[in-house]
Amino acid sequence: MTIRLTIAAAAVAGAAALAGCEGDDGARGPEGPAGQDGQDGAPGAPGDDASRSSISLSKIGSFRNPEAGFDEAAAEIVAFDAATAQLYIVNAQAETVDIVDLSSPSAPTLSATLDVAGDVATARSISADALGAANSVAINGGVVAVAIEADPKQDPGYVAFYQATDGTFLSAVQVGALPDMVTFSPDGAFAITANEGEPSGDYTNDPEGSVSIIAMSGGAGALTDASVTAVTFEAFNDGGDRAGELDARVRTPRPFGASVAQDLEPEYIAVSDDSTTAWASLQENSGFVEIDLATAAITAIWGTGTKDHAIPGNELDASDDDDAIRITNWPVKGLLMPDSMASYGVNGKTFLVTANEGDGREYIFDTDEAGCDAAMGLQDFDDGECLVYLDEIRARDIVDPDEVGATIDSDLAALFPGAATDSDGDTIPDLFEDGALGRINIIATEGLADASCLNSGGQPTAACVYEDLITYGARSFSIFDTSTRSMVYDSGSDFEVITANRLGENGFNASNDENDVDSRSDAKGPEPEALALGRLEGRTYAFVGLERVGGIMVYDISNPESPDFVQYINTRDFSEDPAVDDAYNPASGDLGPEGIVFVPAADSPSGNPLLLVGYEISGTTAIFDIDVIAP
Repeated sequence: MTIRLTIAAAAVAGAAALAGCEGDDGARGPEGPAGQDGQDGAPGAPGDDASRSSISLSKIGSFRNPEAGFDEAAAEIVAFDAATAQLYIVNAQAETVDIVDLSSPSAPTLSATLDVAGDVATARSISADALGAANSVAINGGVVAVAIEADPKQDPGYVAFYQATDGTFLSAVQVGALPDMVTFSPDGAFAITANEGEPSGDYTNDPEGSVSIIAMSGGAGALTDASVTAVTFEAFNDGGDRAGELDARVRTPRPFGASVAQDLEPEYIAVSDDSTTAWASLQENSGFVEIDLATAAITAIWGTGTKDHAIPGNELDASDDDDAIRITNWPVKGLLMPDSMASYGVNGKTFLVTANEGDGREYIFDTDEAGCDAAMGLQDFDDGECLVYLDEIRARDIVDPDEVGATIDSDLAALFPGAATDSDGDTIPDLFEDGALGRINIIATEGLADASCLNSGGQPTAACVYEDLITYGARSFSIFDTSTRSMVYDSGSDFEVITANRLGENGFNASNDENDVDSRSDAKGPEPEALALGRLEGRTYAFVGLERVGGIMVYDISNPESPDFVQYINTRDFSEDPAVDDAYNPASGDLGPEGIVFVPAADSPSGNPLLLVGYEISGTTAIFDIDVIAP
């Protein structure tokens, strides 16, 4: 603006000078031909509608299976069938799905239970003992799909299909190892699973991750294993046809010499509005797999990149040992590691919205000391458990000569200006003290000049040199443009700033099963995990569940590059202990949001839009009414 004013002033001064010249004006010449129209200017940024409405959530009902325990995943993923007004809740602890009558949202009641393990065992002629937990449920066009893992979970899992009207079992098909999430394409043509393929605790069995695409064209009752197409990653292995296509930003530490296909672990699925493209989040790898559904072909595997917490706007609280809420910039980065995600369209482009939880790898199994000594990896034995692999380390331990004594390179060291001698006589850079960055959990395998310095159990040695310190997750939600495969928005420090302002010393960065304030600051903070999108009054909203401290963050994301914070609602009571005598204390409220579903007004039994949230720690499912607030 200043430049424009300066130019305008000069023009006025020039005109005045010309006007002051002596002499008569000459006769006006003939008018010349009209010039060509100039090119159109670039489109301007969308303006805000000064009269637009907003929304507000309020809890109106709750359901809890009377048999549910505390912290036993009795209410994880939820789905809703509009035609029957029934809510389906994954009860992982019982290997079942609860069906809840939601015709009166303020008074939900249990109407039936699907014995998923029993139904699949009968249909597939296998023992029910060969099946594990139900992990996910989805509904489309009157068909219910339930993903269930095998026991052991390294074996192929299954998807069971039911009729939504009465819960009649229809079919079961085999998919990949550990189907962690199932969804339908919007047109109902496909059911899709993210098969995580996690290894066994002793790392003697590591199946490949995969995505299964189930063609629904013949109807759910006619499905067979031939209806399933496996999308696998062998072509991206060393020496594979597509090995050179793997985005360098995709994290592949490959413990114990695992292949790329073993290392990639699909977590969650989002599908484009036109049902042509699916994306699978690779949480531990911090990336996405993009799949053409018509051909079941992988079009790209791309990474999220990191978030720089030294940049203003990206602050975080890094310590659980500073007796304070201290949200500030630190010289660390965050690997986004998205869990839940969803897609939406704006002006012909598709965007992915991600909840950036973060997740470490820890391989541990039950054995005696002799069995642990014979195992590969770390061989760290404690009280009947053997730890063979861990990619987590506290920042202080990296530089502490009594722990690892690794090096941070000169550029990184310059960000840690001072040093102090601790009570043990060790000289530690001051920012590595426990009250600063010392206790924050760092991904041991990342930020290295040369990863060959790591031991076989994923931990650094004194030979390691760290160029960056990288933490788990980003304590935020992000929006990615799928056409450019780049981030266009991140919520920065919002979640910690907002929860600090609302909860303060009563609950800031507490965990989901106890009320110790600040206890999660060193480990992923509020831990955003659950996510759903909803369309209201022509605007798109994101609902993000914070797994640890609890509550739902609401944002208007109609403009993907400039979302607006709308509301934070937390139905947890921090004055009450979450558990009493190891049993859930109902007075503590809802703990650990895991799955969210948005119900538009047209599908809602009350006529108002609803938000349905499953809480895995408390075993409760909350029903929120969404009010549209007039401008």
